[in-house]
Amino acid sequence: MSKTCTIKAPFFEIGPKSYLYGQDVIDLAIAADKASEKYGVDIIFTTPIVEIARVKAATKHIHVFAPHMDPIVPGRGLADVLPESLVAAGAEGVMLNHVEKPLDFDTLAATIKRAEEVGLTTIVCADSMADASKIATLAPDIIVAEPSELIGTGVSVGPEYVEAATRCVKSVNEDILVLTAAGIANGTDVYNTIIAGADATGSSSGVAKAADRAAMVDEMIAAVRRAWDERNH
Repeated sequence: MSKTCTIKAPFFEIGPKSYLYGQDVIDLAIAADKASEKYGVDIIFTTPIVEIARVKAATKHIHVFAPHMDPIVPGRGLADVLPESLVAAGAEGVMLNHVEKPLDFDTLAATIKRAEEVGLTTIVCADSMADASKIATLAPDIIVAEPSELIGTGVSVGPEYVEAATRCVKSVNEDILVLTAAGIANGTDVYNTIIAGADATGSSSGVAKAADRAAMVDEMIAAVRRAWDERNH
């Protein structure tokens, strides 16, 4: 992991994507901040880029991440996302290669390098075991192993997938943290994923579309804590 990565297992990633905007994003970030402090669980909050500064200002405990950036340097690049601008806005890290914002391998390699240059922690998505193994050779801080066909479905991965994905990444680079997710809809899904051996899990629509988003965050982070403590005692 990069020297800048301060995230430790167990952790959880919340990404409102474009389900939420404006004050709803800030309110969710505050709920995540409270849950992180309450349960002693690191939370990555992958916020829409335009809300990075406001989320950072409103919270103390969560790790604020951008959902994408481009491998550019200061200069030309209208509407591209400059790595230095994310740092200036308060981002600690960046998510790359999500199925909704995929990158070819060479671009991904260049973008991870740029993130390292400016001190951003990298969390990189892989939608297959083969992708996870290949991406692990680039030494990102975190790999998200999630089958794309389950994203947003409410159907989560089983323990066999969690074990295989974790082994797949760690066999290439044991220092990479592994988050397994897709379809995480409630605390039970979270518990089952962590107890199966994942360093972390996460949720987007399961949180953003919940009737009570703050309550769902609390339920999920409590499940992370409970499963991790049971695994390690």
